Amino acid sequence: MTLSRRDLEQNRMRAIYAQVVTEKRALTDEQLSASLTTTLAAKPPGAGWWVFGYGSLLWNPLFPVSEKRPATVRGLHRRMCLWSLASRGTPENPGLVLGLDRGGTCRGLALRLPSPLAIDELHLLWRREMVVGAYEPRWVSVEVGDTTRIALAFVVRRDHPQYAGRMSVDEEARVICGACGAFGSSLEYLDLTRAALAEHGIADRYLDKLAAKVGASARARGEHAPISGEEPPR
Repeated sequence: MTLSRRDLEQNRMRAIYAQVVTEKRALTDEQLSASLTTTLAAKPPGAGWWVFGYGSLLWNPLFPVSEKRPATVRGLHRRMCLWSLASRGTPENPGLVLGLDRGGTCRGLALRLPSPLAIDELHLLWRREMVVGAYEPRWVSVEVGDTTRIALAFVVRRDHPQYAGRMSVDEEARVICGACGAFGSSLEYLDLTRAALAEHGIADRYLDKLAAKVGASARARGEHAPISGEEPPR
């Protein structure tokens, strides 16, 4: 079952994490509100309401998007570096999801929130992205065409218990092949992310290599590989 807006409105992600991991790991509404207030206080003057999407926000933002543009952020890169213990895995069989980690470059989408709805929508976004506090919300410069915008980006916290560190692509593929949680499998997450990037003409060699490893692993076990590793699904 894919994460829905209603799940966020009913705070279902927190309920799931509180049940399967620990009540202390899942942030309360008060903690989320304090985090959002701190982030808004750091918003650079004149910055709009842009959010940088690099993973599931590409294909399932769950907030109204008034403008969507291919964008590049420098100094950060996309990596399957965060253990998923509820949404795309379980504590017994953790999955992996994407985070922005230090170094390199990442191409994704700049998604603009309608100004009148921005604050309310960010409260829901916090319930999604900050459910266990595994990300640090940052205002970063993103290149959008010939211009530079300031966008909100969720950067992985290396000091968080769910930070997986830098694994080999073979290790990541092994994890992704067998993990599934409340909102689907890690494999589906990878598949949908590649498809969303492809729709906007964005290639990611790392994700393509990972998909090829997943496909090879599935074929070695005699299973059908939903991702070919040759071309992103459309």
